[in-house]
Amino acid sequence: MTAKNLSRLESVDLRTIWASEPGDFTPWLAGTENIKLLGETIGMDLEVEAQERNVGPFRADILCQDTASQAWVLIENQLERTDHIHLGQLITYAAGLDAATIVWVAAKFTEEHRAALDWLNDITSDKFSFFGLEVELWRIGSSPAAPKFNLVSKPNDWTRSVTSAARNTGSLSDNQQLQLDYWSDFRELMLEKGGAVKPTKAHPWGFMDLSLGKSGIFLNAHIRLNPPVASVRVVVGTDESLAYFKLLERDKEQYEAQFGETLEWLENPGAKQKLIKIELSDADPANRDDWPRQHSWMHEKLNALHSTFSSVVKTLDPNDYVPEEK
Repeated sequence: MTAKNLSRLESVDLRTIWASEPGDFTPWLAGTENIKLLGETIGMDLEVEAQERNVGPFRADILCQDTASQAWVLIENQLERTDHIHLGQLITYAAGLDAATIVWVAAKFTEEHRAALDWLNDITSDKFSFFGLEVELWRIGSSPAAPKFNLVSKPNDWTRSVTSAARNTGSLSDNQQLQLDYWSDFRELMLEKGGAVKPTKAHPWGFMDLSLGKSGIFLNAHIRLNPPVASVRVVVGTDESLAYFKLLERDKEQYEAQFGETLEWLENPGAKQKLIKIELSDADPANRDDWPRQHSWMHEKLNALHSTFSSVVKTLDPNDYVPEEK
């Protein structure tokens, strides 16, 4: 390619595409592909629950759920420079909705408001996370305008995980420290290798939940120290868990053929969560020298589970399940 084949990126005024925030930008952002783009920027798989949600005397722009953690994600947007009014609304909305993640989207962040989000991330528990995103539009020549989100503020996940664990337990036990190290290393491998499955925060727990693209049905990497176990699972944990599980189990031969191995299907009668799982043989999570093998296996199998189930779980209708007559 020679220089004469290259073109120039041109910035596009946001108001030429979105004349108003509530009438144009909010409905656009709530669209499936656009909320996916925003989610990719902050490392979450988002599912829109509501637009213009009433919170006291105010109306929050967009309310989502993180499909991995089932936590609430609140999005407030403005097509201008950030201001004190929107900052106050964010805090009010968070209190009213008990939101776990608050995302502020604006055309431009002032240094004061970026610092305010950083400060909120520093002083609040890991129950809350604050993100600041600047939205831009670009085009080449006469091409359609393309959106771009720039991350200007985010929580420090690793530091807050350690702080939260220490606050809740006084100090990390040996097992908690090992679990935190295990998932921190696994998260680094996931980020390095890439793939359809995106890692979440590392915690001093025995598991990491990951998105499958539908609220209430998610992937899970799991370890147990005694007796030692390492596994990956599809967790079905909605109010319609049995119906979803039975619909999947009905075609399990098809899914196992696509996955390439036999899976363990655990209905767990009486329990809300149903599991589809596979274990790694001879895995001891306490053996740090074996972590690279365990983590590579988890990465491979999680992405295989995602490839097998991500599309189908989005189309399942629990009303299609008809219980067998006894």
